[in-house]
Amino acid sequence: MSITLINRFYSEVLAGGNLALVDEMVTDDFIDHELALPGQPPGKEGARFFASTIRTAFPDIAVKEAEPTLSDGNLEAAHVVMTGTHTGDLLGFAATGKTVEFGGTDIVRVQDGKIAEHWGSTDTMSLMQQIGALPE
Repeated sequence: MSITLINRFYSEVLAGGNLALVDEMVTDDFIDHELALPGQPPGKEGARFFASTIRTAFPDIAVKEAEPTLSDGNLEAAHVVMTGTHTGDLLGFAATGKTVEFGGTDIVRVQDGKIAEHWGSTDTMSLMQQIGALPE
């Protein structure tokens, strides 16, 4: 196992928009321990829903930095910072055209070369403040 699985998800699925890779990279019984988005289904479809939701809101999303912080047995972790322009709906908030930068830390459990579980902490408050959905 290498730390590249989590970075590959960031670069190829989130930034690259290749949602078909979710089937290759995520187990069928995937468990996400991070707070779900409204309407996000469980399992692999939830991972695809998350990526699709982010890409709809920020079609130009780019990974500014993805720093691996842990690779121990079947666990990987990384801190990521992403940038993008809010040109699509995000959780009911219409596009603002604002450029955002937000980050988070993710931990995944890898099973048979795929992501089986995810724990994450995304700086959602900062993101919502940047698009004007919350006061600063």
